[in-house]
Amino acid sequence: MKHIHFDNNKNWGWVILLILSLFFIVSGTFEFFEFENPKINKRISAVGFLFQIIYFSKMFWYKNYVQWNEKGITIKLNIIVSTTLSFKDITAYHIQDHKLVICRKGGATSTFNIDDIVKDDIEKLQQIIAHHIATHQN
Repeated sequence: MKHIHFDNNKNWGWVILLILSLFFIVSGTFEFFEFENPKINKRISAVGFLFQIIYFSKMFWYKNYVQWNEKGITIKLNIIVSTTLSFKDITAYHIQDHKLVICRKGGATSTFNIDDIVKDDIEKLQQIIAHHIATHQN
């Protein structure tokens, strides 16, 4: 059984990494500090871009990944690509034959294979979806 990595963007470590990366990019680009070797500013800027790559690639580190905020959710379960859904567009969801089916406005559906996923993680995913659907329907 496999776990889902849940990420709701409220981790201060990641926020600090992003702020630090922006500082490195800006200070390296505009050369606020003078160094004897002019390539140091380029390296500082490159470190900032490296931090950006680390932050934005974290979805690809896990086979099963769910990230959400107040407006929407990104789900990647047992596949390489992810699906991003807006909570205001979700009308219903249900589990059928080891698949999570999310129904959207206009009749479109998104289906996710949940065959080898831990039951507690599936329940947590359902709670996240249910809570945010209820919030956006009121």
